[in-house]
Amino acid sequence: MANNLFDQLTLYGMATDKDAFSVTGVTKVYGEGPGAVHALRGVDLALPSGEMVVLLGASGSGKSTLLNILGGLDSVSAGVVYFFGKELTAMSPAELTLYRRHHVGFVFQFYNLMPSLTASENVELVTEVSDQALDAEEALELVGLADRKNHFPSELSGGEQQRVAIARAVAKRPTVLFCDEPTGALDSATGRQVLRVLQDINEHFGTTVMLITHAAATADMAHRVIEMADGAVRAVRINEHRLDAENIEW
Repeated sequence: MANNLFDQLTLYGMATDKDAFSVTGVTKVYGEGPGAVHALRGVDLALPSGEMVVLLGASGSGKSTLLNILGGLDSVSAGVVYFFGKELTAMSPAELTLYRRHHVGFVFQFYNLMPSLTASENVELVTEVSDQALDAEEALELVGLADRKNHFPSELSGGEQQRVAIARAVAKRPTVLFCDEPTGALDSATGRQVLRVLQDINEHFGTTVMLITHAAATADMAHRVIEMADGAVRAVRINEHRLDAENIEW
């Protein structure tokens, strides 16, 4: 038996030496003819499991489109994506639903909490559809909000609401956690708190964390940094010396 919550999550196979994702020749085109928008242009990537990955790039560079494809929210126009050796791009809608339910957590810039539900009840929305979910109070404890479990979103600060959103995403024990500008609406001190939570989840659970941001300094805490422009990967670099979230310059 596992001795603590972190050990329990490791036992469920969230840490592995395999690549979480293998991306080959992925393109995404919205629309047709002269007005078509080429969101992705032949993206090739290998993303090892258990890393914290930061996607950098200006608006329109293709970051969110790539994240949505990896998260099973969008389809490719061409190319293939593998998730631990299984072809994600060949899955049916029903299979993608199961993929998102059992393997993927999402955290967005705007917290998407139900205003009429408490913090605990917002987390329980996810635990009810997962077979191996954490207890809502356990998930809130992970993000330092066990004492705020009975508060409604309107009674929480922006940073606390974002941490509830992270607890909700983590509660179903995802293999991959996708974060789209999770600190975009926060001040620097609160943003560092949120980044610390994400770093803890990555380090203690072995969860692969993919983080989209405009803040270039955030890249200093990542294992791997992917720079995108005009729908293509311009550079990939590995951080030999990572910073703790508390030391990120905002």
